[in-house]
Amino acid sequence: MTDTRFADLLERVMGLSAASIGPGAIERAVDARRRETGLRDGDAYWGLLQASSAEVQQLVEAVVVPETWFFRNPQAFRAMERDVLGPRLRADPQRCARLLSLPCSTGEEAYTMAMALMESGIEPHRFSIEAVDISQHAIDTARAGCYGRNSFRGHELAFRDRYFDAAPHGWTLREEVRAPVRFSQGNIFAPGFMAQAGGFDVIFCRNMLIYFDIPRQKQAIAVLRRLLAPDGTLFVGHSEAGLMRAEGFVSAGMAMSFAFRRAPEVEPVCAPIAATVATPTRASLRPAATKRPVPLHVIEKVRAPRPELTRSQSTHRPAETLDLAALRRMADDGRVEEAERGAQAHIRANGASPDALLLLGLISDAAGQGKAAAHYYRKVLYLDPGNVEALGHLALLLRREGDHAGARLIDERMRRQDGRRN
Repeated sequence: MTDTRFADLLERVMGLSAASIGPGAIERAVDARRRETGLRDGDAYWGLLQASSAEVQQLVEAVVVPETWFFRNPQAFRAMERDVLGPRLRADPQRCARLLSLPCSTGEEAYTMAMALMESGIEPHRFSIEAVDISQHAIDTARAGCYGRNSFRGHELAFRDRYFDAAPHGWTLREEVRAPVRFSQGNIFAPGFMAQAGGFDVIFCRNMLIYFDIPRQKQAIAVLRRLLAPDGTLFVGHSEAGLMRAEGFVSAGMAMSFAFRRAPEVEPVCAPIAATVATPTRASLRPAATKRPVPLHVIEKVRAPRPELTRSQSTHRPAETLDLAALRRMADDGRVEEAERGAQAHIRANGASPDALLLLGLISDAAGQGKAAAHYYRKVLYLDPGNVEALGHLALLLRREGDHAGARLIDERMRRQDGRRN
């Protein structure tokens, strides 16, 4: 019989879904800590975990294996400076920006945020960066600011000469970059986590949510929503983009940056209705006289009701005459079946394309038709193997359906894409 005690403990403490990393990884971490503590078997080590919160933290440290480097996915950092903070700070000389890196791992991401802003001419006193991670060891490494070769990847390494000094075992970050970054140890699932620290202009939370089960994902996203300023921007990992749309965030429209913002608040025009419903079927997405259809990017949220236009009042062009961008907006507005007909008509007229197939996949996904959605996402990847949006949605779909091994393969494929871009 499989011993699930340790996996269950890690799920309670840090939200880790054993299926996301494989039970073997947890078994290896437990065995390493058992041998390190000199205990004879798993039962003895389990007893130690029950008596020592410090050892629980050591087990967490053994499971958390950071994989990060400076300027990983550089498009996100360029978008942060060029499209988000740069214009705001230049327009208001008195404004100071607040940023958050969560989880910050060994500090490469948080320090990259600082360097990206400094590279654009923004002085360090104009911004502050909070960097939080569950691993105290990672925090200690980040504070030391000393990095080896593995933290510098790709060919664009001129920043290393500008912001680092050579050291016997690597490179040491200069104080001007370290000054605006403050590190702390913390657990996003802890009661009162960063309770007084909301209003961040930018949050980087990349490749954390994929390791949680669905309830924990929702819990973590609720915390991120609370921490993000109303006009703030949240950057996530490739495979988390579909999850953010499903949880009511909207794309910030910055190519390859995986940036999201809160969905605009909609004032109700009648008495409020329940905020959460079961995942809709295709029939429930059909326009009705008393309920606004569920938008594609808010799969489980109900918006305020609105009256339907009669055919004579409607000013909508037929879906079959619209381009794919307009069809996607139509789907986001809740006119899902029209958008589907339009996408099918587009394919009949122009042949299959990644964008048209992706739209059909999103529509099927929103309607709870997982098999059809996976079929369309895989067709997209046949035509465009590097399509990160299809990869991300497929990985999320596989996790929802319990295929964590398949999802990990997609994650690895996206990591290889990420490495090639860097």
